[in-house]
Amino acid sequence: MGMIGIRLGLGFASAALAAALALTPVAAQAPELAMLDRLERGQWELRLRSDGSRSRICVRSGRELIQIRHRQPGCERFVVQDDPNEVTVQYTCRGNGYGRTTIRREGAGLVQVRSRGIEGGRPFSVEGEARRVGSC
Repeated sequence: MGMIGIRLGLGFASAALAAALALTPVAAQAPELAMLDRLERGQWELRLRSDGSRSRICVRSGRELIQIRHRQPGCERFVVQDDPNEVTVQYTCRGNGYGRTTIRREGAGLVQVRSRGIEGGRPFSVEGEARRVGSC
């Protein structure tokens, strides 16, 4: 088969693939990190398992729970796992470290949080439970 035959064959194959893709229905995709959107908005209390300490977080989008130790804006995020009841996000905050956080939803007002990484040159590991306790 000469070059013209190869080009015609490739052109036909490309056209057939394009037609098949045009006729294939596209599945609707859920928004990224939709599980966090389903959390109740308001004041949440994070209780750490290691020492029982507690801190308060005003949750507006649920994404506030991702960066427990890196509160600054502008960190780059990469979604590792995005399931209906559990998400894992890895993030990097230039000049201040990085982290990897898993949030498991147990209800609209209760989640389990695990985050590990480096903050200010030092390692951290946070495991705890966050619960909605009121309004912000």
